[in-house]
Amino acid sequence: MDFTFEEQQLAFRDAIRKFLMVEAAPEMLREIWETETGRSGELRAKLADQGLTALSVPEAFGGINLGDLDWVLVQQELGYFAIPDSLSATAYLAVYLLNHLPADLALKREWLPRIAAGKARVAVGHPINPLVADARNADLLLLCHDDEVHALRPDQVRLRLNPSIDQSRRLYKVEWSPSAETRICNANAGRKLWAGVIDRAGAAISAQLLGLAQRMLDLGVDHAAQRKQFGKPVGSFQAVKHHMADVAVKIEFAEPVVHRAAYALAHNRPQASVYVSQARLAAGEAALLAARKSIQVHGAMGYTWEADLQMFMKRAWALDATWGDRKYHKTRVADFLFAPGAVLGPGETFS
Repeated sequence: MDFTFEEQQLAFRDAIRKFLMVEAAPEMLREIWETETGRSGELRAKLADQGLTALSVPEAFGGINLGDLDWVLVQQELGYFAIPDSLSATAYLAVYLLNHLPADLALKREWLPRIAAGKARVAVGHPINPLVADARNADLLLLCHDDEVHALRPDQVRLRLNPSIDQSRRLYKVEWSPSAETRICNANAGRKLWAGVIDRAGAAISAQLLGLAQRMLDLGVDHAAQRKQFGKPVGSFQAVKHHMADVAVKIEFAEPVVHRAAYALAHNRPQASVYVSQARLAAGEAALLAARKSIQVHGAMGYTWEADLQMFMKRAWALDATWGDRKYHKTRVADFLFAPGAVLGPGETFS
């Protein structure tokens, strides 16, 4: 079995990395986050030019028609550079919902081309997340009510801002009334759709957490190489090396788990949900450990606004609790492991 990514996928990932390195420096993101909306139309247009907003949109609607395995590499880069998650909600989760709607082709014709062109923001809300990210900035809201899918315009909802520890996130309590007019998918079909959304949101967050962990590791290593005590870089001290090595090991073991989850989603594997939850747990542990160890290397200054580390650390803390907290994902893994007749063991790894 070949578990490597295709050359084209890696090339696209590298192109996005080079683009974000120039266009999404921490000082630029700080300026955007301090605005009223916390979003930049100029940056979104540039992301659209790179093909990110069109990644999952079918070719018939002006998109590229790529899938989960292509997204997982991109999501790692979005995490590494701390790009706001409204891009994932619009271009990945909302497009998945719209693509799989059993009817309402008019809605697809209206919104998929706009998403592909980077001219629409869509917020996705589910009871698993009491607060809806980027609801104020959304041109369309796709919300869940008793497994139904509802599409609402901004003037059909009432919003209340909820502060977040991560200042890049714009979280809102959404008050709205479901009706036959807003319903675009019934509960029978919607139940499966929302399960797919939860799994893809979990995979996206896992990949972003992986990218965040790597960025915090890099920041810790860089700081340890520059800061000196007793005339030597602190990175030369064995205890500091161990801190960074522990993080590197966690990342190394989490990455294939995240990639397997994306593979399982892309190929509709029966246990895809379990793999996603395992990925969330593994990537979350890596990111939380990276945050703790890197702030130890930085000292107390790592938490201050002036330090770049705090941006990625707070993002990791916030993302780790979205689209299912650790208890939720541990429960899904436990239900699989302890189910009667569970097929376990090394011989079943690739079955």
